[in-house]
Amino acid sequence: MNLYPRAPRRVSIILGLSALVALSPQCARHSPNGNVGDVPKYPWLNRALSPDVRAGLVLEQMTLNEKIFLLHGTAWHALDFSTMNLGLLQSNGGVGYVVGIPRLRIPGIQMTNASYGVTRSRRNHRYSTALPDDLALAATWDADAAYEYGALLGRELRAQGYNMSLGGGVNLAREPRDGRTFEFLGEDPILAGTIAGQEVAGTQAQHVIGDIKHFAMNDRETDRHKLNINIDKRAMRETDLLAFEIGLRISHAGAVMCAYNGVNGEPSCQNKYLLTDVLRKDWKFPGFVLSDWGATHSTVKAFAAGLDQEEPSSVFYGEAMKRAVLAGKVSMAELDEHVHRILRSEFASGIVDDPPREGPIDVDRDLNVAQHLAEESMVLLRNENAQLPLDAAKLRTIAVIGAHADVAMISGGGSGHVDAPAGSAPHFDWRGLRRSAAWFPTSPLKALCARAPHARIEYDSGANPAAAAALARAADVAIVFAYQWESEGMDLATLSLPGNQNALVEQVAHANPHTIVVLETGSPALMPWANNVSAILEAWYAGSRGADAVANVLFGYVNPSAKLPITFPLRDADMPQPTVVEPPAAQRENSAFANLAALFGPPSKQPPPVQLYYNDGLLVGYKWYAAKQKSVLFPFGFGLSYTQFRYSGLRVKDDGGVSVNFTIQNTGNRAGAEVAEVYASLPPSAGEPPMRLIGWQRTQLNPGESKRVSLNIQPQYLSVLDVGQDEWRLVPGEYTIFVGGSSENLPLRQQVRLGQ
Repeated sequence: MNLYPRAPRRVSIILGLSALVALSPQCARHSPNGNVGDVPKYPWLNRALSPDVRAGLVLEQMTLNEKIFLLHGTAWHALDFSTMNLGLLQSNGGVGYVVGIPRLRIPGIQMTNASYGVTRSRRNHRYSTALPDDLALAATWDADAAYEYGALLGRELRAQGYNMSLGGGVNLAREPRDGRTFEFLGEDPILAGTIAGQEVAGTQAQHVIGDIKHFAMNDRETDRHKLNINIDKRAMRETDLLAFEIGLRISHAGAVMCAYNGVNGEPSCQNKYLLTDVLRKDWKFPGFVLSDWGATHSTVKAFAAGLDQEEPSSVFYGEAMKRAVLAGKVSMAELDEHVHRILRSEFASGIVDDPPREGPIDVDRDLNVAQHLAEESMVLLRNENAQLPLDAAKLRTIAVIGAHADVAMISGGGSGHVDAPAGSAPHFDWRGLRRSAAWFPTSPLKALCARAPHARIEYDSGANPAAAAALARAADVAIVFAYQWESEGMDLATLSLPGNQNALVEQVAHANPHTIVVLETGSPALMPWANNVSAILEAWYAGSRGADAVANVLFGYVNPSAKLPITFPLRDADMPQPTVVEPPAAQRENSAFANLAALFGPPSKQPPPVQLYYNDGLLVGYKWYAAKQKSVLFPFGFGLSYTQFRYSGLRVKDDGGVSVNFTIQNTGNRAGAEVAEVYASLPPSAGEPPMRLIGWQRTQLNPGESKRVSLNIQPQYLSVLDVGQDEWRLVPGEYTIFVGGSSENLPLRQQVRLGQ
C-alpha cells in the first residue's frame, strides 16, 4: 500500500472541509460498545444475532450522508489539527481512517499497515515488534507459525488503537525482482494461500479486521499505476487468484484491497470480472473491497463493478457519490448493499463489541515470538563437510565480515517498513515511501560473541575486500553477512547482490575455506560464489531479534527446518520474460504524479497503460523451470537440516477422496523437523505444468524415530479450471503422486487413476 505526502496547509483545509463538513456525522471517539442496557435502544448490539442481521438493523437507521461517509476515507493526514478545532476526526495516526457513527454506536475504522509489524510507530511515539518478513514466514511452511505471526500483529495493532490491518499480501512472485517480494509469500498458490489465510485468521482472532491484498496480479512496482496485465482466465484462476481464494476461505478476511494495476484492460478497482464475477459470485465473499491508496478511477462504474470503499479520501465516493444517488445513477438498494458489506465486517470482526484499547505491549513476549519465528524461517542452503553447526569449544578466532554486521541487520522499505527503536533514521520521498535502507539494531557481532564467549571475534565492514580477506585468512572460520535491500516503489534490476559483495565473498572464500555466508534478502539472490563457500544460510529480513536467531542456528541451538517458498535461479535470464509494450513516447506521463493528483481531485486524464503480457501463463516459479528443463541454484521447497531424513512406504488411495500416506524416519543423530512435500503430475490431456504442489506436512522427529504421515488432498488441488463451465473439474486419467524433501528431490512416487 502506498502512503501519501503531506499537502500544503491551505489545500489540506479545503479538502478537509469539503469532504467532511458536508457529509460527516458527529464523530467523537466513544466508549466501548455492547452494554446490555444498550440493546433495547440499539438492537444491533445484540451479539446473539448474526453479523448480517446486525448490519441490516443498523442500515435501517442510517441517513444518506452517514451511508456515504462509510464509503471513503478522510485523508486524515492532510488536515492540520492545530488550526482546526472541528472535532470531526479521531484518527489514530495510521494510514487511513473512516469516520464512524457514534449515535448508532458504530466505531470508526482505524487502519494501518502491518505486513511484518505495525508501521509508523516512531511517528506516533510507540513501539512495534518487527517480525521476520512475509517471505520468511512462508519459508516455515507452518500454518501454526502463520497464525501466531498474525496474532502478534493483531495484539500490537489493538494496543496502538488500530482495529484494521492492511497486511495480508498474497501476490505470487511471478517476478522475483519485484520490490515487494519480501511482503508476499512466494511462488506457489497453495502454500501462499494457506500461510496468508492462517496469518489473517490469527489477526482477526484479536478482534481486528483482516485484509488480503492486492487483488490482483500486482507483482511489480515499475509502472504499477499504469500497468495493464494481460493473462488468460484459466492461468489467472489456477495461479494468482487461487492463492487469494485459499487465503479467503481459511481466514474469512473482512476486507480485500484491490490493486493499482489493470487486468485484461480494466483497472483492478473497477474490474467487474475480479470484484463481482470471481470474488462475490464464485467465492461468495461477504466482506468489503477497499481501493489501494489513490487507485479509484470512477464513481458509478467502480461502484457497479464491486468497489465498496475509496481510500484514502473522497474524490469519487464522497460528494460525487451523493450526487449520483440523488440523480438516480446509483440506486438506494445498490448503495445499501455496499454499506451493508462494510458494516457486516465491523460486526463479524468484533470491533463493535470489543474496540481496541490503547495500552502497553508485552515487549518481551513478542520479541520471543519474533525470534522463534525467525529461527524457524531460516533456510540452510549449503553445508559442505558439516561445517555447521559451529562448535564454540573448538573455535579460537572468528572473523565477522559485512556491512553493519557489528550493529544491525537490514529490513525492507516502503509502506510496510517497521520503525526500529534507536535504528537508522528513515528517509522518505514525496510519496511517503522509504528511499534508504533501514537497519534494525540487532547485532550479529554481539550475538555471536554471546555464543562463543571464549573465542576472539573480530569485525570488518567488507568495504575493502582485500582487508576483509586478510582478516578471514587468520581466523578459524569467517562469517560474511551479505544483503540486498528492497522496497515498495522500486524493483530490482537484478537478483545479484549490490555493490562489491560478490567480490567480497569470493576473496574471503579464497582466503579461508571455512567461509559461511549469511544472506539478508527479501527475495532470491544470485550466488556465483556458491560452490566456493562451505555454508550458506538464508536469514531473510529477520526482524527485531534476527541476530540472536542467526547465532542460535549457526551454533546448533536450533536445527534449521525451513524450506524455500521461492526458486533461486542461476541467472536473471533464466526467469520468465513477459512481453512489455510501452505506449508511444508522446502519450506518456508521470504516472506517480497522476496518482498524487487523484488524492486531491479527479485527474484530467488517465495515462495510457503499459501492456504486460504473461506468456508464461500457468508456469509460475518451479513450474516454469521444470517445464523449460532449466537448472536452478536452489529449487523450490529446498532446505537442509543438521540431521537426515528417509522416506518410504508411499500409499495413495482414492476412496471418495485422495489420501497420501508415507513414512519419514530421522536417520541422523539430532532431533529435527522435516517438511515433507507432496506433488502431483496430471494427465497430459489436462495441459498442465509437469507437476504442482498439492500438500505438505511438517513433522518433528527424534534421532532414529519414524512416523507415518497421512494427508487428505483437497480435490481442487488436483483439478483444473474449466473456463467454459467456470468450474473446477478433475481430468480423468493417470496421475503420478511424488513425495520428498523438495521439488527436485522426490524419492517416492506412485501412479493412480482418478476421475474414472
